[in-house]
Amino acid sequence: MNKRRVGEIYERRAEAFLEERGLRILCRNFRNRYGEIDIVARDGETTVFVEVKYRRDAGKGTPQEAVDYRKQRKICRVSDYYRMMHKMGDFSPVRFDVVAICGEEISWFRNAFDYIG
Repeated sequence: MNKRRVGEIYERRAEAFLEERGLRILCRNFRNRYGEIDIVARDGETTVFVEVKYRRDAGKGTPQEAVDYRKQRKICRVSDYYRMMHKMGDFSPVRFDVVAICGEEISWFRNAFDYIG
């Protein structure tokens, strides 16, 4: 199975996990020329941009460790474009989360990182 297909499977698991916890999924795999955001969701009044990372095991590091500064910056740039397209004001609440899946264990890191401009 290729990496893209594996990614889709675990992104769907992450979506179900988040929905079970009350988030409403707005968009999947939002892309532009700067990159991609795996999941865009709503948690109350807050728009949540979610990065999903999967690792079979922690042998090469945990999934959440893979969301480094460069990846965070890319997610923030893509989120700017999403907010512009949806006419969200500068003061609309947003949050950046990471859903890390290691083997069969799912961990949710709410507010995993701050906005990087």
